[in-house]
Amino acid sequence: MVEIRRLTAEEGLPYLEELAEVLLDCVEGGASVSFMASLSQAEAKSFFEKVLVGVQRRDRILLAAFIDSKLVGTVQILIATPPNQPHRADIAKLLVLRSARGRGVGSQLMEYAEEASRQAGKTLLVLDTATGDSAERLYLRLGWNKAGIIPNYALYPDGTWCNTTIFWKQLV
Repeated sequence: MVEIRRLTAEEGLPYLEELAEVLLDCVEGGASVSFMASLSQAEAKSFFEKVLVGVQRRDRILLAAFIDSKLVGTVQILIATPPNQPHRADIAKLLVLRSARGRGVGSQLMEYAEEASRQAGKTLLVLDTATGDSAERLYLRLGWNKAGIIPNYALYPDGTWCNTTIFWKQLV
């Protein structure tokens, strides 16, 4: 059974190592999530330390998925937007351990992200993902709308080019 929790900055501190492990596992698996194959444990941990600062400042929401009390996935909602976009949030870094995939973790994290966004007063969500990856299929299944594809937007961890698909979803 998957349990989804919204972590405060204080609640997230004890999970820094596990959050870093999820990020490292995804990068090692080839996910284009802003990091290269050379990502170290210290760099992954530092990334999530900065995420927790954003949570503390109320710039973002951090959700974590647990199976049998083990952190197996995470997603962020970036809620600090420009003054002319108070209704919008960005979904970022949907990460699930490769060993936990196929159990609905990603779907549940996204459903909770949508609900947390509604509670934060957001009515429009946007995200981007590597074109052709399994996450793209997940977002389509969950009712997200494809806005378009940007060629050579980013790199995969191995340095090869990655096209990126932009998605949006209106919350009702």
